[in-house]
Amino acid sequence: MISLMKQIEKYDNFFHSISLVTESCKGCINCLKRCPTEAIRVRKGKSEIISEYCTDCGACIRVCPHHAKKATFDSLDSMNEYEYKIALPPPELYAQFNNLDDKALVLNALILLGFDDVYEVAAAAELVSEITRKLLKDENTRLPVISSACPSVIRLIRVKFPNLVDSISPIVSPMEMAANAAVKLAMLRTRLPREKIGVFFIAPCSAKVTEVYAPLGVAKSQIDKAVALKEIYPKLLPLMKKIAAGEAENEFPREINKAGRIGISWGCHGGEAGGLLTDKYLAVDGIENVIKALEDLEDSKFMNLEFIELNACSGGCVGGVLAVENPYMAKVKLTTLRKYLPVSGTHIDEAVPPYAYHDKKIEYQPVYRLGETLEESINLMNTVDELIKKFPGLDCGCCGAPTCRAHAEDVARGVASEKDCIHIMRYHFYIAEGLKAHEN
Repeated sequence: MISLMKQIEKYDNFFHSISLVTESCKGCINCLKRCPTEAIRVRKGKSEIISEYCTDCGACIRVCPHHAKKATFDSLDSMNEYEYKIALPPPELYAQFNNLDDKALVLNALILLGFDDVYEVAAAAELVSEITRKLLKDENTRLPVISSACPSVIRLIRVKFPNLVDSISPIVSPMEMAANAAVKLAMLRTRLPREKIGVFFIAPCSAKVTEVYAPLGVAKSQIDKAVALKEIYPKLLPLMKKIAAGEAENEFPREINKAGRIGISWGCHGGEAGGLLTDKYLAVDGIENVIKALEDLEDSKFMNLEFIELNACSGGCVGGVLAVENPYMAKVKLTTLRKYLPVSGTHIDEAVPPYAYHDKKIEYQPVYRLGETLEESINLMNTVDELIKKFPGLDCGCCGAPTCRAHAEDVARGVASEKDCIHIMRYHFYIAEGLKAHEN
């Protein structure tokens, strides 16, 4: 297991939970063509990730036939580092199991696995929904508000859509809300210092792992470890069977089963927006669709919207790269599970807690800018335009860049050569052969 802290030191502000397995890479261009932010290049027969461009959406993991891309996450063995362990299961976890009609079965299995307490992320999602409803009614709120729940989308906006940064919701994501609430309750119950309490988020995707170690909107996450849903799923199955058979003897937490329909619905596309009780919303899933929606939003093509829900994964969080079940089947399972639940199981009793809001401004980072200064950028843009005229415009990827424009930008930056283009190489070859024939 790769040390996450070492990756943070390596990438600084651009920590990533996706890593390359260089020896497995065959130099194919599947990932190159599918990366939505053009963050991948193939150089010298191996793929490379441009750290600043990557949003950890996981598209490269899905399409790589050689398993040369993998998600990095924490091991469950790290539970031994803490005296009191809290699990934060997201609603997507319930969608992995067949014929589940009571989510308490999953939550109790987490206790048998070794956790001392659980706090449903779905319960925190209902709090976020309630606070967002109040935000939308505030006359000072800039509409439409863009959800801050998907870290991959927020990173995308941060590097590519500067005019939309201020439209991001100031409310923390449900997993961060859950972590803060869980820590507060645990410290009251146990009287233990914070460092002895471990908060473990069960991550459905690589972007959520990145959010734990390099959060946006908060100075430091209250989550200590991010474990993969696909790693914890097979460990829960035998424990759930044991509980269902009445063979488990355990004292389960007091607040183990709180979330209702609104919170559970957050696991699927449209669930977050549906909990706001308004029809003036847009819900988009799939990173390519999200990029198109953001482009249209920046061009003011959307009118009379109050809220925009954007999910990088197809189907919503159930489509995360660390999930097990097919996302569309997972949605069916969550829809079935919702039937047995109240509309909402969690409410804000008093004032909105201060940790519900971002304590750090999300700022635009111009990583796609060609030069250090405006003048240098303009000169390089002119160079790029001249280079593009030389290229065939096929966007074939044979040069190691996803498009002819991306290759032209790489050449302008000095990190690639014109002759990396196979068509230009062929042209020079024919010229050389022609001269050779003429000499003979």
